Amino acid sequence: MSARPQDVGWTPARSVAGHRNPWSIVGVISIATFMVVLDTSIANVSLGNIAGNLAVSYDEATWILTSYLVANAVILPASGWLADVLGRKRYYMLSVALFTLSSLVCGLAPNITVLIIARVFQGLGGGGLQTVEQSMLADTFPPSKRGMAFAAYGIVVVVAPILGPTLGGWITDNFSWHWVFLINVPVGIASLSLVSTLVVEPRALREHTAALRAGGIRIDYVGFAFVALALGFMEVTLDRGQQDDWFSSPMITWLAITGAISLLALIPWELLQRNPIINVHLFKKRNFAMAEALFLALGVVLFGTTQFIPQLLQEVLGYTAENAGFALTAGGVATILVMPLVGILSGRVDARYLVAFGFVAQAVSFWVMGHLSTQMSFFDAAFVRMLQSVGLPFLFIPLTTVAYVGLRPSENNQASGLMNVVRNLGGTIGISVVQTLLARGSQHYQSRLVEQLTPLNSNYTQALQQMTQSLAGQGAAAGREALGVIFSNVQQQSQMLAYIEVFHVLLWVTIGALPLVFLMRKARPHGPVEAAA
Repeated sequence: MSARPQDVGWTPARSVAGHRNPWSIVGVISIATFMVVLDTSIANVSLGNIAGNLAVSYDEATWILTSYLVANAVILPASGWLADVLGRKRYYMLSVALFTLSSLVCGLAPNITVLIIARVFQGLGGGGLQTVEQSMLADTFPPSKRGMAFAAYGIVVVVAPILGPTLGGWITDNFSWHWVFLINVPVGIASLSLVSTLVVEPRALREHTAALRAGGIRIDYVGFAFVALALGFMEVTLDRGQQDDWFSSPMITWLAITGAISLLALIPWELLQRNPIINVHLFKKRNFAMAEALFLALGVVLFGTTQFIPQLLQEVLGYTAENAGFALTAGGVATILVMPLVGILSGRVDARYLVAFGFVAQAVSFWVMGHLSTQMSFFDAAFVRMLQSVGLPFLFIPLTTVAYVGLRPSENNQASGLMNVVRNLGGTIGISVVQTLLARGSQHYQSRLVEQLTPLNSNYTQALQQMTQSLAGQGAAAGREALGVIFSNVQQQSQMLAYIEVFHVLLWVTIGALPLVFLMRKARPHGPVEAAA
């Protein structure tokens, strides 16, 4: 059977499937992916329980999330290089083992210090997995079939953070927060067993690793330090900025300045290195550079909304953590149904049109979300999330597929690492911006609404009088109770207005990303990218 035009130049020499069906590998490596991606969101809804159980403040407990994200951000850029030097399969199994062992320590942690340290190692273990898995898929499947492979893999990456809050809420409500981490242990052991048995380290990769070692392993210590400072400090700045009132905090100011200087120094340094931690030269390829910019926008949209839609349902409408998570389930179902379709289309339709449709779908969903109110039902929340989720596969799969076009096979590990760095960074930016806008928007709208609550406002006095009469059975306290009810309504309305404002901001983010789609070079459905370099 003749090869398709876009498969010319591809060989199975780097395939991790060996003589087995390559589709079996998708399932094997997706196990660890699901575990790691799930862990980025599953602990969010358990923070209050963890803080109470370990006798610390909620603010201290948030370091459980921050420490994981910082460690994840630091290791991600270096994961491609580590996979090349240590051997891809060996590095993958070491990462799964570290994540699994750290999860066990997290679940058994006697105090907040041990838990935070364990989360750091958990982040280091989990950070490199997606990078290695994506490069495995890129090497195992020819370009004509990568769309379907990334579609199957993408179901895990997109659905896991959606199920995280639901599963985390259910475990916390019915068992204890310890099991949020302990459930990773059997999953990790299963993943190690299957990878050890079924995943092959191809000869081409073994020879590549041996060649690197034969020349002497030269570690780019300075580059790694710049990466750690730039991404680590940036992660802390974005994660803690709103809580510490941004640049009014000396710590946040110092972290932001140091991170920015490190990032500016990183680029020229890496350009001059023979074996850099980050291959900055990849950004010279237009398709890869544009895909990275669009991955940043995707991260803002996906992770920002995954956190704050359940937050809207809990804080404004009084949903439980479990029910708020269930509202996202419809989105997960929609994603699962659409992913295979997009996988098929990605081999037949210009990827730019698919990505453009994905961003248009996001824009439409945010426009609909901007018309929600405090009277919204559970169905309304589930519907808008489903509407948004239909567009996500049109972003994830074509962008991932197009980003690899024009790259040499030896660059796949580095490319995978950078894609995950940018998507995760976008997620951190999205969450930070959303939380800042919500906090400041709620204060703004509350002050505006309170200005109207004066005796000169006939609507207010009439509502207060009617409320007092309805609470007359409480005696002298009726007036105070009536004021409390009205103020509670004001808080709810101000919060809802702040959420609507955030929906509008995200709408403009998606619209702003659209022109970047058509700056990519055309990828022919049955041919290579034109002038791929």
